[in-house]
Amino acid sequence: MPWFVERSAEISTERMLQLVRQAVVEARRRLCASPRRVLLLPPDITRMHSGAGWITEAFYNIFDDEAEVHVIPTLGQHEPHTPEQNRVMFGQIPLSQIHPHDWRSGVVHLGDVPADYVRDVTSGAADWSIPIWLNDKLMKESWDLIIHIGHVVPHEVLGFANHNKNYFIGLGGKETICTSHMAAACCGIENNLGNLLTPIRKCFNKAEEDFLADLPDFYVQLVLARNTRGKLVHTGVYVGDDLETYLEAARQSRQQNITVLDRPIEKVVCYMQPDEFASTWVANKAIYRTRMAVADGGELLVIAPGLKRFGEQPEVDRLIRKYGYCGTRTVLERYREDAELRDLAHAAAHLIHGSTEGRFRVTYAPGHLTRDEIEQVGFGYADLHEVWERYSPQQRQEGWHEANGERFYFIPTPSAGLWATAEKLYGRPSGFGE
Repeated sequence: MPWFVERSAEISTERMLQLVRQAVVEARRRLCASPRRVLLLPPDITRMHSGAGWITEAFYNIFDDEAEVHVIPTLGQHEPHTPEQNRVMFGQIPLSQIHPHDWRSGVVHLGDVPADYVRDVTSGAADWSIPIWLNDKLMKESWDLIIHIGHVVPHEVLGFANHNKNYFIGLGGKETICTSHMAAACCGIENNLGNLLTPIRKCFNKAEEDFLADLPDFYVQLVLARNTRGKLVHTGVYVGDDLETYLEAARQSRQQNITVLDRPIEKVVCYMQPDEFASTWVANKAIYRTRMAVADGGELLVIAPGLKRFGEQPEVDRLIRKYGYCGTRTVLERYREDAELRDLAHAAAHLIHGSTEGRFRVTYAPGHLTRDEIEQVGFGYADLHEVWERYSPQQRQEGWHEANGERFYFIPTPSAGLWATAEKLYGRPSGFGE
């Protein structure tokens, strides 16, 4: 059970800081009364809208006088923060105490989730083991407290983000990230989204029990929703060190962050904030989170003024440019033929997740990519200036709108939720439950 829970229509900044102090009191009582070394594990800047950055700073300030405090943003394979991004995200935390995660060479091998277990929980969709490689600073150094701060929200691989995803993706090594993402893709993105215990979540739960049971860690799980003014605000805080802490947060997110529609939407317009979404690797969350709502033959327009690349690393960017979002069948064919794509299996999984299978169109209005680049990967192109004038995304709240005789459904920050028709959400093979 969680150590404590707070639910409210809107949790203020002042109240959140009180809850941070309460979490510290509980951690001192339950894990370590006088910690000398503390590790904070927040998300990266693609989740800055969650407020996890300033909450991390609050934890840092509490422990700074008595302990050596370090921060590792749980980047996974995302691009490391610049110093400026760290200042924006984490305020006055000294840059010397913020460490980038190196998913290739800064990890150690702990063991494997066996292939038989993976095959069982995926119902045969994946038949390989998942090697567990984790950040070497996490595993090789001694910590008195390890604090996860994260946003629980629907997710394409784990069903919901955060909890031990922070370890196995956020601080995971290449083999862990690649094998788990490909297994999730083989299970089907639309079977994962919004389910509390997906096959890969079960694999990570087993890995946490097998390899991390002795760590002095706990989770601060945040739930957000839009208030009556359309602003994302904190509505839930779940603090504890067990699986139920995640499950209770995910249940609230399931209630507040999933919009169930009676019928499919012909035109969806999404806005991706420029300070968070610089690649289609992350901006494609607009596709992931709306794909169960877009009508057959419909259109998703993604307004992404910060978009300047496709992948988070040059080699992945090159593979995306080479193959494009060409559909599951074609990606799997290329995966069997191309050793580099097999080596970077998370890229193959990303191409599957971002493909519409020809069911609807995706049009990008990017800030820094050309028409040829966008069309090369299989998307339609729209001029950012023209789209900005037509749809005025900075002035709109989520919901139905009309502009120039066109009716559309607008979503700001689609990464903060999931949209689906009742038929697709409740009628899928994986169901809608635990």
